[in-house]
Amino acid sequence: MTAFVHPDEVRARFSRAMSDMYREEVPQYGSLIDLVADVNGQVLQAQPQLAAAMQQADELARLDVERHGAIRVGTQKELSTLRRLFAVMGMEAVGYYDLSVAGVPVHSTAFRPVATQSLNRNPFRVFTSLLRLDLIADAALRDEAAAILAKRNIFTARALALIAQHEAAGGLTDAEATEFVNEALETFRWHSEATVDAATYDKLHKAHRLIADVVCFKGPHINHLTPRTLDIDAAQAGMPQHGMDAKDVVEGPPRRNCPILLRQTSFKALQEKVNFPGDSSGQGTHTARFGEIEQRGVALTRKGRALYDELLANVRSMGNAGSASTNYQDRLQTAFAAFPDAHEAMRQQGLAFYRYVLQSTDADLAPDAADTDIEALIASGVVRAEPIVYEDFLPVSAAGIFQSNLGGEEQKHYAANQAQQAFEADLGAKVHDEIALYQSMQDESLRAVRAALFANAAESVA
Repeated sequence: MTAFVHPDEVRARFSRAMSDMYREEVPQYGSLIDLVADVNGQVLQAQPQLAAAMQQADELARLDVERHGAIRVGTQKELSTLRRLFAVMGMEAVGYYDLSVAGVPVHSTAFRPVATQSLNRNPFRVFTSLLRLDLIADAALRDEAAAILAKRNIFTARALALIAQHEAAGGLTDAEATEFVNEALETFRWHSEATVDAATYDKLHKAHRLIADVVCFKGPHINHLTPRTLDIDAAQAGMPQHGMDAKDVVEGPPRRNCPILLRQTSFKALQEKVNFPGDSSGQGTHTARFGEIEQRGVALTRKGRALYDELLANVRSMGNAGSASTNYQDRLQTAFAAFPDAHEAMRQQGLAFYRYVLQSTDADLAPDAADTDIEALIASGVVRAEPIVYEDFLPVSAAGIFQSNLGGEEQKHYAANQAQQAFEADLGAKVHDEIALYQSMQDESLRAVRAALFANAAESVA
């Protein structure tokens, strides 16, 4: 019987290779990794309870390897082939994000593992955006962009062959997996040679900087690779000391005792030299790649997410109103005082998701323990509730990061036009509902606790 490499191992190898490549391409990424490692070490030393809780939940080991990347593609074929490529690594499309409503002409999903064990092994994610050519107002320019994209192939022939081999055989051998990682990496590599002349680049750039980024190059170069920090405010403060030009505002919810969802910041995009065909001046430049940091909190239920969205909308509706002292972060902090900042309260009010773990199977447990209310079991120390990490993204935050690194002065306006069905047709699959995934994790853990308590009760009676 052929021995196949587990998809989790393929993903781990690819994540390491991607990180090594990006460190070579963007040296500041190495500084970013060093900064995050320092901050995380200080937090874990200062908060031994947090370190113990992460160890207990089997989440500590993943911290140093945790990354998310982001790419942008231009065609249906590119998107659907990426779905097949990521499937080799055990990554599936989770969530649908319409960024056009925030002035960015793309819609997106995130490829990531979905099982708890796989997430704890290596939670590598790639936020993947498909260009909305239909949002280019100039019909001639729209057709020109489509024609340019139709000519390129962003995958090596061997990568495509190995994807097909995986689909036919059900896996890859060790040698094939190694070759696959090397071949797949080529899709994400930076190419300083544009595929269009400077005049065409300028036209697309004027339509939207992101359009030029997607259309004018050989492939969807990885534009950031994000480590996870346990204190994003400390990391933000430390970025200038490491030679990084940090964006002004941390995206997402405010600082809290019990973090929720996702907070993100970045250093601003680098201006990189680009060579245009027929131009020997060497003066061409392009701005695309940057460094990002994220801090992840507990995943929210639909009720919790509705409250989050309401509070965030209230803050953003104020714009820049108020005195100089009442800046965006101050308004955010004030508004989110309405969101409980204790795990017990969030759990009891059904605002966040938790994984339930049996802590005690002592013989002196009451015979009816399996039927006891879960909160009573937690209060008595029989069951432990662990926050389920939010593994996904926030469209407003993603758009904020995109805009700050594509030129903050540029604000395009597109009509609200969710097109999830069209996106899924291009993808070749339905995207997972991320909240349903978290609900399933919570429900499964609760069933496991109940089953263990029933078994314990039966054993006690016997």
